[in-house]
Amino acid sequence: GALESLDMISAEDLAFDRHHIWHPYTSLSAPLPVYGVASAKGCEITLSDGGQVVIDGMASWWACIHGYNHPTLNAAIVQQLSQMSHVMFGGLTHQSAIDLSKLLLEITPERLDNVFLSDSGSIAVEVALKMALQYWIGQGEPQRDRVVTIRGGYHGDTYHAMSVCDPVGGMHGLFATSLPKYEFADIPQVAFGQSWDDRDLDSLRGILGTLGHQVAAVILEPIVQGAGGMRFYHPMFLRRVREWCDQVGCLLILDEIATGFGRSGRLFAHEWADEYGGAQPDIMCLGKGLTGGYLTLGATLATAEVAQGVGLLMHGPTFMANPLACSVAVASVRLLLESDWRSNILRIESKLRSGLMPLATMPTVKDVRVLGAIGVVELCEPVDVATVQKALIDRGVWVRPFRNLIYVMPPYVISDRQLETLTQAISDVVRN
Repeated sequence: GALESLDMISAEDLAFDRHHIWHPYTSLSAPLPVYGVASAKGCEITLSDGGQVVIDGMASWWACIHGYNHPTLNAAIVQQLSQMSHVMFGGLTHQSAIDLSKLLLEITPERLDNVFLSDSGSIAVEVALKMALQYWIGQGEPQRDRVVTIRGGYHGDTYHAMSVCDPVGGMHGLFATSLPKYEFADIPQVAFGQSWDDRDLDSLRGILGTLGHQVAAVILEPIVQGAGGMRFYHPMFLRRVREWCDQVGCLLILDEIATGFGRSGRLFAHEWADEYGGAQPDIMCLGKGLTGGYLTLGATLATAEVAQGVGLLMHGPTFMANPLACSVAVASVRLLLESDWRSNILRIESKLRSGLMPLATMPTVKDVRVLGAIGVVELCEPVDVATVQKALIDRGVWVRPFRNLIYVMPPYVISDRQLETLTQAISDVVRN
């Protein structure tokens, strides 16, 4: 019928897509297969081909924390749309930007005092790095132009962000000669939940000790390293990095883009370090779950001291503080805070544990790890993405593996039954 034809993407259009449209992390000469989507609701994506429904295990790259087509978030956008969809932020302001900034300052560390709203997480990192470098120029210490990080990190695909991604496995090796040369300490070896060993800091401590007053900032993903390898490290590492930043007098930038808004079991992942004395950032980056996955939006938060030191920041994206994005972000953050999100994340965590942990004994499996609403099966060999993805779709789930990892971070609205289907599908594929 007429309804069906609306949902179907024609074979011609899919062929056009294959030959003319770039998809992320793939080539046009030998593209990975793509699946047409007709609609999405809650935790489910309806594919256009035959209307197959798959459970989304990725929350559209961590972002759709409340699932798809949420009435509260839909309403926020519709209401904003009736007033204005966009207005330049240069010389103008609007209620949604003010409400969002108030809300973010309320729920993030007390020392963060200022908000720069940009158009994506990657740009939030660019802005953070610019702030850090400009801050030291303003302090009369322009020699502080080095950024230090750890290997295995991922901070986005834009230019300056690439320079702090893992230099080997970080997808950006082609650009090595033209990127700023920054310092990479070893990946933390003490995993989350293991007993702390202070030698884990030796590499980073050595770099900071040597460079000292040349360091502008250390940038890290707190506790969870995302697209660089889905590793979870000990919160004490973060606490000790904070202490060392204070010792050499540099800034600490925490990239909470992937980890913010409850994903790790804390509202922000750096809060895991609170029981060790805390690791509050000087600059913090947000994105992904900020709008509940509805629209692209990034935020870079800074202390008053950093903001005053930066002075005039020459950065102003056209869509900075877009009202639609800001209004849906306010609705999304409030929706999260008003829910019993902590126990919900614990529920997801326990289901992921019981569903995935048995795979740890498989000879093809290197490690299985779960933290909050993140489950990771690390295999000994790289995954054939196209084959594995097809096998998972045949079992009714959408999961996007990369390198040797099959991992999930589902929307928080996922039901126990859907979680079981998700982990069972992964289990079947790994065992075969």
